[in-house]
Amino acid sequence: MLRILVSTVLLGMVSALHATELEPLLSYSGPQLYQRFCASCHGPQAYGDGPVAATLKVMVPDLTRIARRQQNGEFPEQRIREVVDGRAVLPAHGLRDMPVWGYELEAQAPPDQPGRAAAQSLIDKLVGYLRSIQQ
Repeated sequence: MLRILVSTVLLGMVSALHATELEPLLSYSGPQLYQRFCASCHGPQAYGDGPVAATLKVMVPDLTRIARRQQNGEFPEQRIREVVDGRAVLPAHGLRDMPVWGYELEAQAPPDQPGRAAAQSLIDKLVGYLRSIQQ
């Protein structure tokens, strides 16, 4: 369930990311990253009601209730980071519905910056924002 929840978080980011470079994104806040790359599927308030949601084969989750769906009621920050990054998800666990954002973001890094560090910085901002909107 968590994999599906987070696997659709950034579905709309791939086409937008390929049209840009990472450098301008480094100044974005977590909410700005969310609005640019996630809101098309998850909606502006992250309730899973974005304009693209109806066209997807999987249910787009409400990202404001990630913590509530956990047994301990805590936001699983490290797990969300890993799923968003995508590199830790094992292919044996099934197809990934969401792009591997760690690789996608790293590939867009300027040549003078370590790509992985820049990609992780953006993922950290996005995960921090998702943590902040838990209800």
